[in-house]
Amino acid sequence: MAFFPLETERLVLRAVTQADAAAIADYQGREDVARYVPWPPRSRQRVEELIPRWMAMNGEGEGSEGVQYAIVLKADGCLIGDCMLMYGDREARQGEIGYLLSPHHHGMGYGTEAARAMLKMGFETAGLHRIAARCDARNTASWRVMEKLGMRREAHFREHALFKGEWDEELVYAMLEDEWRAGQGQN
Repeated sequence: MAFFPLETERLVLRAVTQADAAAIADYQGREDVARYVPWPPRSRQRVEELIPRWMAMNGEGEGSEGVQYAIVLKADGCLIGDCMLMYGDREARQGEIGYLLSPHHHGMGYGTEAARAMLKMGFETAGLHRIAARCDARNTASWRVMEKLGMRREAHFREHALFKGEWDEELVYAMLEDEWRAGQGQN
């Protein structure tokens, strides 16, 4: 199976490399970017520590956690974010996608474009049956991406966890393989 690279009209989703540390730390180190994710803003040192794990996420083999991508603009090679598909229950063919973009590239459709490429890869290459995504209910931009993709809202968990000192409300969206295929004009 070939998981790298994925190409869209405007993006290349490729493997993360050590050379990406500064660009990733530039946006992952921001308070506004870390607001709705389960970790605090990341320093360049922390990103450098995580890169070997992300590089190992190549989708191959039983031990793989999933696939991690750097999101790069085709036009100029600028790294604008990262995204991943995590494997859940392998026997039941479950997965979950996530995406994170630099605020300098919000509102341009890049998140939707990258997430659509991951759904395609998850269903058509990884052979998944169901792919989910979740976000903080206050993260309107994230759940709007899920809805643009045709994912269905399956849950709204109210005050289910303390998250960064506040009660968290989480939305869960999902799509099944047959729903993906129907949306692509396939049976």
